[in-house]
Amino acid sequence: MATRYHCPVELTMDVVGGKWRPVILAHLKEGVHRYGELRRRMPDVSEKMLVQRLRELEADGLVSRHERESSPPWVEYRLTDEGHSLAPVLQAMYDWGAERAKRTGSRIVDPPA
Repeated sequence: MATRYHCPVELTMDVVGGKWRPVILAHLKEGVHRYGELRRRMPDVSEKMLVQRLRELEADGLVSRHERESSPPWVEYRLTDEGHSLAPVLQAMYDWGAERAKRTGSRIVDPPA
Protein backbone atom coordinates (compact mmCIF):
# COMPACT_ATOMS: atom_id res chain seq x y z
CA MET A 1 0.00 0.00 0.00
CA ALA A 2 1.28 3.45 -0.88
CA THR A 3 2.20 5.87 1.88
CA ARG A 4 -0.51 8.41 2.69
CA TYR A 5 0.40 12.07 2.91
CA HIS A 6 -1.70 14.98 4.11
CA CYS A 7 0.16 17.63 2.12
CA PRO A 8 2.25 17.51 -1.07
CA VAL A 9 5.13 19.21 0.79
CA GLU A 10 5.16 16.20 3.13
CA LEU A 11 5.78 13.89 0.16
CA THR A 12 8.43 16.20 -1.29
CA MET A 13 10.29 16.34 2.02
CA ASP A 14 10.07 12.55 2.32
CA VAL A 15 11.87 12.27 -1.01
CA VAL A 16 14.42 15.11 -0.82
CA GLY A 17 14.52 15.76 2.93
CA GLY A 18 17.55 15.56 5.14
CA LYS A 19 20.80 17.43 5.14
CA TRP A 20 22.64 15.74 2.25
CA ARG A 21 20.08 14.44 -0.21
CA PRO A 22 19.16 17.86 -1.66
CA VAL A 23 22.84 18.82 -1.84
CA ILE A 24 23.70 15.67 -3.78
CA LEU A 25 20.77 16.28 -6.12
CA ALA A 26 21.81 19.90 -6.63
CA HIS A 27 25.32 18.85 -7.65
CA LEU A 28 24.00 16.17 -9.99
CA LYS A 29 21.60 18.73 -11.50
CA GLU A 30 24.75 20.39 -12.88
CA GLY A 31 25.73 17.17 -14.65
CA VAL A 32 27.25 13.72 -14.28
CA HIS A 33 29.73 13.36 -11.42
CA ARG A 34 32.05 10.64 -10.27
CA TYR A 35 32.01 9.64 -6.62
CA GLY A 36 35.32 11.43 -5.92
CA GLU A 37 34.01 14.64 -7.47
CA LEU A 38 30.97 14.55 -5.19
CA ARG A 39 33.25 13.97 -2.17
CA ARG A 40 35.34 17.03 -3.06
CA ARG A 41 32.24 19.17 -3.56
CA MET A 42 30.87 18.04 -0.19
CA PRO A 43 33.87 18.04 2.16
CA ASP A 44 31.75 17.93 5.34
CA VAL A 45 29.93 14.68 4.51
CA SER A 46 31.48 11.39 5.62
CA GLU A 47 32.13 8.71 3.03
CA LYS A 48 29.67 6.39 4.78
CA MET A 49 26.94 9.04 4.72
CA LEU A 50 27.54 9.90 1.07
CA VAL A 51 27.37 6.24 0.03
CA GLN A 52 24.18 5.72 2.05
CA ARG A 53 22.48 8.78 0.59
CA LEU A 54 23.50 7.89 -2.97
CA ARG A 55 22.06 4.39 -2.48
CA GLU A 56 18.82 5.85 -1.10
CA LEU A 57 18.50 8.26 -4.01
CA GLU A 58 19.16 5.39 -6.41
CA ALA A 59 16.52 3.22 -4.67
CA ASP A 60 14.06 6.14 -4.91
CA GLY A 61 14.65 6.35 -8.67
CA LEU A 62 16.18 9.85 -8.58
CA VAL A 63 19.80 8.93 -9.29
CA SER A 64 21.36 6.28 -11.50
CA ARG A 65 24.78 4.72 -10.97
CA HIS A 66 26.89 3.79 -13.98
CA GLU A 67 29.96 1.62 -13.55
CA ARG A 68 32.62 1.22 -16.19
CA GLU A 69 34.98 -1.69 -16.16
CA SER A 70 38.40 -0.20 -15.71
CA SER A 71 41.23 -0.10 -13.25
CA PRO A 72 40.68 1.75 -11.00
CA PRO A 73 36.88 1.35 -11.09
CA TRP A 74 35.02 4.23 -12.69
CA VAL A 75 31.60 5.00 -11.20
CA GLU A 76 29.43 7.90 -12.33
CA TYR A 77 26.20 9.20 -10.89
CA ARG A 78 23.55 11.13 -12.79
CA LEU A 79 19.98 12.21 -12.33
CA THR A 80 17.26 10.05 -13.81
CA ASP A 81 14.30 11.65 -15.58
CA GLU A 82 12.49 11.62 -12.23
CA GLY A 83 15.50 13.33 -10.63
CA HIS A 84 15.56 15.95 -13.39
CA SER A 85 11.91 16.71 -12.63
CA LEU A 86 13.18 18.15 -9.31
CA ALA A 87 15.31 20.77 -11.11
CA PRO A 88 12.88 23.68 -10.52
CA VAL A 89 12.59 22.79 -6.82
CA LEU A 90 16.38 22.56 -6.45
CA GLN A 91 16.88 25.82 -8.34
CA ALA A 92 14.35 27.58 -6.10
CA MET A 93 16.18 26.27 -3.02
CA TYR A 94 19.52 27.43 -4.48
CA ASP A 95 18.19 30.89 -5.32
CA TRP A 96 16.57 31.32 -1.90
CA GLY A 97 19.78 30.22 -0.17
CA ALA A 98 21.89 32.63 -2.21
CA GLU A 99 19.56 35.54 -1.42
CA ARG A 100 19.39 34.56 2.25
CA ALA A 101 23.20 34.50 2.38
CA LYS A 102 23.27 38.06 1.02
CA ARG A 103 20.68 39.26 3.52
CA THR A 104 22.34 37.66 6.52
CA GLY A 105 25.98 37.97 5.57
CA SER A 106 26.43 34.20 5.50
CA ARG A 107 29.42 33.03 3.54
CA ILE A 108 29.09 30.39 0.84
CA VAL A 109 32.45 28.94 -0.15
CA ASP A 110 33.10 27.30 -3.47
CA PRO A 111 34.02 23.63 -3.20
CA PRO A 112 37.59 22.63 -4.03
CA ALA A 113 38.16 21.99 -7.73
